[in-house]
Amino acid sequence: MRYNIVKDAKKILDESPYIIKNPEKYLGKWSSIFKNNNPICLELGMGRGSFIIQMAKKNPNVNYIGLELDINQTAYALKNIKGQRINNLRIICSDAKEIKNYFKKEIDLIYLTFSEPWPKKQDERKRFTHESYLRIYDRLFKKDKHIILKTDNKILFSSALESLSNYWYSFSKVSLDLHHDERKIDNVMTDFEKEYFKEKRPIYYVDARFKN
Repeated sequence: MRYNIVKDAKKILDESPYIIKNPEKYLGKWSSIFKNNNPICLELGMGRGSFIIQMAKKNPNVNYIGLELDINQTAYALKNIKGQRINNLRIICSDAKEIKNYFKKEIDLIYLTFSEPWPKKQDERKRFTHESYLRIYDRLFKKDKHIILKTDNKILFSSALESLSNYWYSFSKVSLDLHHDERKIDNVMTDFEKEYFKEKRPIYYVDARFKN
């Protein structure tokens, strides 16, 4: 899926009440942003934000943070929610490598939705489920570790299952074809996923947990 350049993207970010401009200032203090102690869920690589926006609307008693590196995709998401009031949603435009500087023992769930698969062997450390990232997530989780991943990429999925298993995560749900799973797993689709659904591609899904 190609994304167009959004006119005045920087201005859109600067003027949006949903954007957290200096997330490092809130390290360990995100409850003050939301003004409550509700669970906090983080999506890494939110794209146009359709998933995190719908999740926030669907679950008003849960706080959601979407992180996206690309300024145009972030601006697109902000345009979609302009004029709406979604108090349990905030957005960060930044590299995922920086999350260790933004959160400390306050995230309940991390969503990895159609992340860049980095299929080449030499790039595997860039995958969001590589051990190097899992170690970073350890600093973020409030208590128990909980990751939900969706992808259409077999290489990324198999790599994720191996990496998570080696890191002692257990799998409460695994699906090799999410949209046709007989268990009817509760699901909100991303923009990528909507396109892949039309193309009848199987979507791979894992709900991984580590209880301390």
